[in-house]
Amino acid sequence: MTGTRRRGAGRGRPTLEEVAARAGVGRGTASRVINGSPKVSDRTRAVVEQAVADLGYVPNRAARALAADRADAVALVIPEPETRLFAEPYFSDIIRGVGAALADTDLQLLLTLVRTPRERQRLADYLSAHRVDGVLLVSVHADDPLPDLLERISMPAVLSGRRTAQETVAYVDADNLGGARAAVDHLLARGRRTIATIAGPPDMHVAQSRLAGYRDAVRTAGREPDPRLTEAADFTEEGGRRAMRALLARRPDLDAVFAASDVMAAGARHVLRETGRRVPEDVALVGFDDSAVARHMDPPLTSVRQPVEEMGQAMVRALLEQIEARRAARRTGRWRAERPQTVLPTELVRRASS
Repeated sequence: MTGTRRRGAGRGRPTLEEVAARAGVGRGTASRVINGSPKVSDRTRAVVEQAVADLGYVPNRAARALAADRADAVALVIPEPETRLFAEPYFSDIIRGVGAALADTDLQLLLTLVRTPRERQRLADYLSAHRVDGVLLVSVHADDPLPDLLERISMPAVLSGRRTAQETVAYVDADNLGGARAAVDHLLARGRRTIATIAGPPDMHVAQSRLAGYRDAVRTAGREPDPRLTEAADFTEEGGRRAMRALLARRPDLDAVFAASDVMAAGARHVLRETGRRVPEDVALVGFDDSAVARHMDPPLTSVRQPVEEMGQAMVRALLEQIEARRAARRTGRWRAERPQTVLPTELVRRASS
């Protein structure tokens, strides 16, 4: 026994064939035992497991996955530059939620940034080769072709947010419209009358929804939204600064601002301070996300909480259900992806800025 173990070790990593020979069974039988198949006797299972222990055999995970037509990995795709990834708490919270939900699985998480057309094409080729079992796609824009590609290649996928109100791919979203409406209702209830908004990019449904919520609240209060009180930005702090300067140039009498993200609200606050306006005495300020940025601002920022970590976890649960359904359906050759579409509630968190 000792000689056999030493001979296998001397040649390198023990092979499945050596396990089978030592156990006195065929290679296929040994493989079934190692892969947990119930179609072997207890005696055969025992002798193969003893051979595995004697030889120190370690199954080749990659080979097992390939044989089972699975990659044992999912991709988290963020089509944004790394400057946004590291500057905005939203992305780190999503990653934290996704990681927590995958912690008890055997799946590897591949984080992929898509910044250029070349990187997008490389990712498309990689996904088309089914190098992963599923895709989580964050920060989707209306013209993003990746969701359509994922549908064409029958790749299980879940979006964080959606491209349009008619989204066909599975997604997990927050109640952006309701959250924005609650923010503006709060400002109106505090006696503010000239309420501006710093909106997000017009090609993102999340930004469109938050802008729609702002307009709904203004109309419900009996006035028509003034286009001079709306300025689009890009969810960055510098974008918030630029938008705030533009709003003040057009409407210096504004007395409140609803920013469609906490990061843009931070940029707006800098400009308000530079121009001698006090928050909240002169201009009340509300953001969206309820991120660490909101809690650490001076004064602390009133913000709409969207459950970002919970969204990441819900995305993983929906993706795992798709992956398992696809594997179960391979026997029949028929698989139709379920497309769960989930909207999680938001909540206004009141702080000193309003």
